[in-house]
Amino acid sequence: MSEIAVKAPRRTRRRLIVSRLVPYLLLQALIVICTILGLRLLQPSDPEDFAVNVFSAREAGATRAVTLPHFTASRYSLADPPLYTGTFAFRGEDAGSGWSVYLPRFSNAVEVAVNGVVVLDSRRDANANRPDRNTPQIAAIPSSLLRDGSNEITVRLFVWGPLKGFLDTVYVGPDKSLRPAYETRTLLFVTLQVVFSAWQAILAVILAIMWLMRRHEPVYGVLAVAMVLGVIQAFLPPPVPPAMTSRIAAVLLASAPIESALIVVFGVLFFGWRWPRYATLVFAPGLIIFGVGLIAGPPMPRILFLVLGIPTVGLCLFLMACVTATAVIRRQDAASFTIGCAVTIVLTCWVHDMLSVFDIMPNERIFVSRLSYSAMLVAIGAGLTWRFARALNQVDSFAGQLVARVREAEERLKASFVREEERARAAVLANERTRLMRDLHDGLGGQLVSIVALSERGHEGATITDAARAALKDLRLVIDSMDDIGGDLMLALGSWRERATAQLRPHDIALDWRVATPQGLPLHPELRPWHVIQIVRILDEAVTNAVKHAEARHIAVCIETLDDGQGPCGVMSVTDDGKGFALAGNGATAGQRGLRNMRSRATRCGAVLDLSSDGSGTRVRLQLPRRFPDSDAAAG
Repeated sequence: MSEIAVKAPRRTRRRLIVSRLVPYLLLQALIVICTILGLRLLQPSDPEDFAVNVFSAREAGATRAVTLPHFTASRYSLADPPLYTGTFAFRGEDAGSGWSVYLPRFSNAVEVAVNGVVVLDSRRDANANRPDRNTPQIAAIPSSLLRDGSNEITVRLFVWGPLKGFLDTVYVGPDKSLRPAYETRTLLFVTLQVVFSAWQAILAVILAIMWLMRRHEPVYGVLAVAMVLGVIQAFLPPPVPPAMTSRIAAVLLASAPIESALIVVFGVLFFGWRWPRYATLVFAPGLIIFGVGLIAGPPMPRILFLVLGIPTVGLCLFLMACVTATAVIRRQDAASFTIGCAVTIVLTCWVHDMLSVFDIMPNERIFVSRLSYSAMLVAIGAGLTWRFARALNQVDSFAGQLVARVREAEERLKASFVREEERARAAVLANERTRLMRDLHDGLGGQLVSIVALSERGHEGATITDAARAALKDLRLVIDSMDDIGGDLMLALGSWRERATAQLRPHDIALDWRVATPQGLPLHPELRPWHVIQIVRILDEAVTNAVKHAEARHIAVCIETLDDGQGPCGVMSVTDDGKGFALAGNGATAGQRGLRNMRSRATRCGAVLDLSSDGSGTRVRLQLPRRFPDSDAAAG
């Protein structure tokens, strides 16, 4: 039963792989067919009316009749090159229009002479002898060389390297008839190749910058290096015999297999896989060709390139096709399909070129794999650049959304802050209203009740007057405590000094006011009205006790600021010269409620009250806190 349960997921997985792989392979087969048809249909046409294809070829001391296009044996020496001799007809009435000789394809170089005078030598242009570009050549024939009737044309074909020499049909005729075909071939096989290579150079710089910005994504750097090798292969002119430069040849020949290996590395990294160490062997053929090219003579690197380099390119293309097919099965995304189709096109073009190299396709010597390879690299690089730009746009969009969300959150916080501020303001107003009601109830309310009681009992007017004055004093105290003093307690104490002086004057008691420090008391921004009223009532109670109970004749008030290293602290003391009173063991007086209230008020403000009394007088010392409590309930 367990074996059946294990086999069921395997069957499902195989069906899924087959369902994805078969349509992909059918699509690639269709692309192969379309590529072959495209290579057949898109070949440029040449002016057949001016074709010269019947020649006599002298090679290796033997002369024989040949018909162009013609292949000749490969060789590594420029001595005694194959010589093709033919004729063409010129009419005198055509002398008004210039004539030219046009060669669409050849390998590797040609020297063309008309009636014994050389009119074209492709060895003067290094880029004209590159087989991968199928470079055409055209040269004007001076009218003085042309004779009415039959004219002789000779073509020397210079061959170097392992590939066979090739000479396509030669065209001789009016320049205006040959020039369009020459320009068409130049556009397809030279200009387009240079344009793709220039795009590669630009994309290589862009990808290198992207890799420098994102070092954790080596896929950009790998593709940039591959494109740089392609650019070197495109723009570095190959050596032309007899001026053989083996180092340049080694770089050119080794760049193709190394570039192909880098493309495989790119494919593996692009699809998120890890590059296996043993797979580094795919770089070995290119490095061998490069090393041999630096050490050995000119023929050996070309032979190694034919034996190792070209198969390595095909192997890398096949591996890349397998990588993309696996990615299509696993990912099913547009990038996998696009790269897979591009690799199939390049692989088809490579097979086409191999059939031409090994003469399996006669009369064909057009190499298109380099052109399609460059186009694939440009497409991949453009796709990566587009993906990077899209990622940047997504980052910008996300940043914009984040800014908008932060702005919305900020607005909400502001609104919440305003609401909380309004609530706090309302709470402060409610607390202040409650305090005011309590102060009026405890002070003025009690005084008014006392006045009513005295009136109902029929006491004398002096007693009622004293009670009314006490009520008025308490009312002024409540009103003064509501003034905004900006945290400066000295302003409130100044008002209290005036009231205390007026209170002591009828009793003939002197008030000595002394500020020991220049600044008086430190500022307290957190000071609230209820703090002020508690402090003032403590001072009032001290002065009232000195007048009523101590029979004092002199009262001294001292204000100073002390600093014990932890911050400034205000201290106020009220001292009289009365008869004093006895203190209980805990520092409180026995049976006197007013002095207990003084301690309670000091505690509510966070202050410390100290009482001392003897036969020579009483001293009340109030030490203010460094910071007053925020609420009345904080101190109990």
